[in-house]
Amino acid sequence: MSFSVIFVAFCLVFMIWALIADRLKPGLILFSCVVMMLCAGILQPKECLEGFSNKGMITVALLFLVSEGVRRSGILEQIILKLLPIKHTTVTRANAKLLPTIAALSAFLNNTPVVVIFAPIIKNWARKVGLSHTKFLIPLSYATVLGGICTLIGTSTNLVVDGLIIDSGREGMSMFELGKVGIIICIVGLAYLIFYSHYLLPDNRESETEDDEKAEGVHRVEIVLRSRFKGLGQTLREFDFYRQYGATVRSIRRGSVLLSGDWMNMPLENHDTLLLDTDEKFVQTYNESSSFLISSYDADNQPLAHHKRYLALILLVFMITGATIGELPFVRDAVPSFKFDMFFFVCLTTVIMAWAKIFNPRRYSKYVSWDVLVTIACAFAISKGMQNSGFADCIADIIIACADAIGQSEHGSYAMLAILFIITNLFTELITNNAAAALSFPLALAVAEKLGVDPMPFFICICVAASAAFSTPIGYQTNLLVQGIGGYRFTDYTKVGLPLNIIVFLISVFVIPMIWPIVPIH
Repeated sequence: MSFSVIFVAFCLVFMIWALIADRLKPGLILFSCVVMMLCAGILQPKECLEGFSNKGMITVALLFLVSEGVRRSGILEQIILKLLPIKHTTVTRANAKLLPTIAALSAFLNNTPVVVIFAPIIKNWARKVGLSHTKFLIPLSYATVLGGICTLIGTSTNLVVDGLIIDSGREGMSMFELGKVGIIICIVGLAYLIFYSHYLLPDNRESETEDDEKAEGVHRVEIVLRSRFKGLGQTLREFDFYRQYGATVRSIRRGSVLLSGDWMNMPLENHDTLLLDTDEKFVQTYNESSSFLISSYDADNQPLAHHKRYLALILLVFMITGATIGELPFVRDAVPSFKFDMFFFVCLTTVIMAWAKIFNPRRYSKYVSWDVLVTIACAFAISKGMQNSGFADCIADIIIACADAIGQSEHGSYAMLAILFIITNLFTELITNNAAAALSFPLALAVAEKLGVDPMPFFICICVAASAAFSTPIGYQTNLLVQGIGGYRFTDYTKVGLPLNIIVFLISVFVIPMIWPIVPIH
C-alpha cells in the first residue's frame, strides 16, 4: 500500500472525526482536508480550485436565491393553509393531504425553507383541531427528503453527483432522471408515513406553553443550539443572551421536555431549543450563524404585492419547464451550439427575480448558505484526491471482493449496490449529505471501471443513499429543525426512520438495476 493511499485514508478519517465532533463548520473541515492533500502533492492547485467553478455548485447557489424569492412571495403559506382542514380530522387524513404536496414542493425547492415555514403553521393548527403535532412534524421533514430524491434540483446532493459525473467526462443527469426510481421510493415512503408512522410517533408529551401577546415590533423566533455556541455549560443568568444577540429568551426545550422551575439557572446544552423575542433584524443577521440553527420565525415575512406573487410562481414554473424541455433531443438538435439546461434557466430566473425585487437584491448574499457551497466545492477536490492517490481503487477492490463472496453474476451486482448504499448511508447519517456523496462517488466510479460496466446505476444509488437520512436527527438539517419544535427524542427518529431507511434500501437495490442495467460498456 503506497504512501498516498495511507495519507488519504488518514485525511478522510480525520475529516469524518471532525465532522462528527462538529469542531468547525463542514466547509472549513473539508477545506482543511483539501489543504492536507495539497501539501502532500496528491492534489494540484488547479484541482483544488476546480470545484469552485463547477456548474453544479453555482446552480446550488442560485437555487438558494430562487427558494428565497418563492418563500417571500407567500405562496407556500397560502398552499399549506388551504390544505389544512378547518374542522376536526384524523392524523391519517391530514397527512394524506399534506405530505404528497410537501414532497412535490420539495422536489423543486430547498427543503429548509419549506420546513421552517410549514412546521410552526402545522404545530399551531394541530393544537386548534385537537391533534398531537408530534404526529406531523417528523413526517414533514421526511416528506421533503423523499420529494428531493425525485429531481435533479430536489437537493444539493443530486447536483453534487451530477457535477462529479460531468467532471468525469460523462453526460450528466436530466431533470427527471432520478425520478425513475425516486417517484417509486417517494410513493412507497409517503404511504408508510401516512398509514403507519403515527403508530410509532409519540403523542404530545406535555401541554403547550401559553402564547402570550407580543409587543409591537417584536418577532417570535425558535433556535436550536449547536456545539459551537459559546454559552454551552452556562446558565442564562451567567450568559447574557440579550447583550450577545439582542434577543430575550422566553423558554428552553430540551429534547421532548420543556424546562420548568428555575430554568434560568439550568446550564445550556447542545441541541437545546430556545424560544426568543427578537427584532426584525435578528433573522437577517444570524441566519448563517455557526452557533445555532434558526428553526422557525415570523420575521421578514411581509407579503409581496399580488403581481409579484404571481410573477414568482410563473418564474418557478418557467425554470422547471424550460430546463425539462431544453433537454429534449429535438431542442438539442435545433440549437446544437447552445445548452438550455438547468444552469441556464436558474441564472435567468435569478436575475429576473432580483430586478423585480422578489427577494431583496441588496441583501442577496444573506440568502446563500456559503458553507454549503464551500463544502460542495471542496468535496469535488477530495473526490479527485481519492482517485489520484489510488485510494478509490483499493476500496473498489474490497467492494468487488465482498460482492463476489456474496454471489456471482446478477446477485453480485445487487450486492455491490447494497454495499455502496450502506457505505453512503452511514456517511450521511454521521456527516453531511454532500460530503457523503463526494466520498462515495470515486468508489462507485472505480467499481464500475474495474468491472467495465456502465457506472450510472452506481451513481443513482449514491444519490438516493446520500439523501436517505431518516434514522437520526443529525443526519439531515430538517430533522434537527423539527426536533426542537416537536419536542422529539433521539429514539423517535430511530423508531420511524429506520424502517423507512430499510424501505428505501430495498427499493434502490432491486429497482435501480431494472431501470439502469449493470451491463458491460462496448
